[in-house]
Amino acid sequence: MKTRWIGLLFALWMLLWIDAASAAGPATRSVRAGEAIQPALDAAAPGDVIEVQPGHYAGNLKISKPLTLRGIGRPTISGGLQGDTIRIAATDVTLEGLIVRDSGDSLLAQNAGIYVAPGSHRALVRGNDLVYNLFGLWIEKADGVTVERNLIVGKRDYGSSQRGNGVQLYNTKGARIIGNNISFVRDALYVDVSHDAIFRANRLHHSRYGTHYMNSYRNLWEDNESFRNRGGLALMEVKDQVVRRNKAWGNTDHGIMLRTLQDSVIEDNVVSGNARGFFIYDVEYATLRRNVVTNNQVGVHLAAGSTRNVVERNDFIGNREQVRYVGSKDETWGKDEGNHWSNYVGWDRDGDGRGDVRYEANDVVDRLVWQHPEAKLLLAAPAVQAMRLVAQQFPVLRVPSVIDPKPRMKPTAAPATSAAALR
Repeated sequence: MKTRWIGLLFALWMLLWIDAASAAGPATRSVRAGEAIQPALDAAAPGDVIEVQPGHYAGNLKISKPLTLRGIGRPTISGGLQGDTIRIAATDVTLEGLIVRDSGDSLLAQNAGIYVAPGSHRALVRGNDLVYNLFGLWIEKADGVTVERNLIVGKRDYGSSQRGNGVQLYNTKGARIIGNNISFVRDALYVDVSHDAIFRANRLHHSRYGTHYMNSYRNLWEDNESFRNRGGLALMEVKDQVVRRNKAWGNTDHGIMLRTLQDSVIEDNVVSGNARGFFIYDVEYATLRRNVVTNNQVGVHLAAGSTRNVVERNDFIGNREQVRYVGSKDETWGKDEGNHWSNYVGWDRDGDGRGDVRYEANDVVDRLVWQHPEAKLLLAAPAVQAMRLVAQQFPVLRVPSVIDPKPRMKPTAAPATSAAALR
């Protein structure tokens, strides 16, 4: 009987000890300069916090349980130019306050500063500097990942084709890519087969594409800035996108490319100082409204049967060619509300703010300028403007064009923003 009571008391003591340990919550462990981080990660319990003190640490770390790895005073973790600097292989992992650098440079092995392995859902990568890595972050088949307020700079001494991407998303859902500054990589954001994501307030520059984005649906692109890339924002083979309040300027090819896109809204963007403001190719059932397209060599390059779109209240100001259109029949824009065209030479007799004469892009004057660029010096001459009006009356002189039936006499937005003012 006495032995039985001792056993019961011991079991009760163990239950009380387990409850007390649970009530204490996750432990915080500290790693100091000169110590190794991996043993602390291996010894940690799920939910623990590993605080890394200032110093320089060897990388190639693997995190295989839910925990937080937090830098205190910006410690550096170096991959030694081999492999991945940090691999996340568990759910609910947080990395913050670290300098993560020096991954390997194998494109075949996809070496990254931080690799988020399949199934590592809800990873949070926040407030880190990811520098001199091949890929900054590689995220594959992991849902609900948040990448927030990180500085990502690639191997800038490598040629563009030999670099990796800043953030690579493949086969993900619900990602949140917010407030990052990404540069000197191949593509700042590369997104493939990734849905229901938010891309907000990122600065994407000095790369091949600010964003290279394919085969993805139901995503929000908002308040991002893409500048001094080859291409700013490239959305290809996608649908159900909202693209709003972005800025794309100073890109050597296009500001915003829409290619094979359906059922999307493109609104309130500023596209300035690019070779082509918008490149629109094979786009249907999209709404483009209140965008400012200014000071580009070509405002909009429109091709490949892009039709059945709503294009209203946009401002086309000071582009050398407002629209370069390739099509077999006229395309009507601004049917209900109209767009503003800075080179419109019509009038508004009834004072309703809409021109009485339709605007026509790709007219005989535009084609003359394409063939003889020096003719741009004569665009303001009365004879040239008279040629435009005469061509509208004689169909034999015209080719299929973008038509705005009653263009707006004044811009919809505030005074047009130049590329210089966007800096």
